[in-house]
Amino acid sequence: MSTSVDPVPVSVLTGWLGAGKTTLLNRILRERHGRRIAVIENELGEIGVDAELVIGTDEELIEMNNGCVCCSIRGDLIRTLHDLLRKREKFDAILIETTGVADPSPVAQSFFVDDELRARLALDAIVTVVDAKHIALHLESDEPAREQIAFGDVILLNKIDLVAPAEADLLEARIRSMNALARIHRTVRGEIDLAKVLGLGAFDLSRKLELAPDFLAGNGAHHDPAIRSLSLTEPGALDGARLNAWLGTLLKTRGGDIFRMKGIVQVKGEARRVVFQGVHMMFDGRPDRPWEPGEDRTNRLVFIGRNLPESELRSALANCRADRE
Repeated sequence: MSTSVDPVPVSVLTGWLGAGKTTLLNRILRERHGRRIAVIENELGEIGVDAELVIGTDEELIEMNNGCVCCSIRGDLIRTLHDLLRKREKFDAILIETTGVADPSPVAQSFFVDDELRARLALDAIVTVVDAKHIALHLESDEPAREQIAFGDVILLNKIDLVAPAEADLLEARIRSMNALARIHRTVRGEIDLAKVLGLGAFDLSRKLELAPDFLAGNGAHHDPAIRSLSLTEPGALDGARLNAWLGTLLKTRGGDIFRMKGIVQVKGEARRVVFQGVHMMFDGRPDRPWEPGEDRTNRLVFIGRNLPESELRSALANCRADRE
């Protein structure tokens, strides 16, 4: 008899300093959602403060100090997650709150590089909280603030009551140009239906496409000068070996500039859709389900990053067509 269990969903909560992450965390913990959530808090410095701000709950709170979860203590994060897995009966979800200056990509990469975490945990979504009043300043001067937006699966424009509607519209348009994949919600003090934050399967591209088949349709025409979102489409079946070779070389040579890569493609000789996901230099591609009769099989790839060579990427994808020599 199989003893397999569903993977534990993991949400990563990120956002610049003062955006309202702890407020949202408290909102999640006090909500009567019936789930036991293990919370991993990360702070810079040897003495933690954030844990004192989190409301008292029955949830398990683990505080990781003296480092950023995105760099020197990533090994500690992986060990902490392994420890939590040994207590599976005590919780059914994990929430990781990163420090305000963290790049969330290494957190996501942890689920690529560790086989056990990949098998037993499911990265549900990266949730980025944005201070609508002050983020414009940080977008100009702080690279991590831009990266947090670029990596978000869900972006909360928080403190939206502190800006004029026209300013909010401009900010949302700028964020959309940086990240065409994210779902954007406007909030005040982190108040939001938790069904829009938890249990989304937003990092799982195949599930995301089932829920919103056209979410890869953005054209990426307008973009932030530093970070942009670029959507590519190409008709016709692709040559699998050529596609793998191109993506592998691309992420090795330009992986530092490619924050996220997602796509769904038709590979010659494969009856199923092939789904790709990448985080910096790591990527994974695998079939998920059979193509349905009459289904649009246009190849769709989205890249989010900086210094993206649009013409080069478009040409390279076209050269992966199986009908080209």
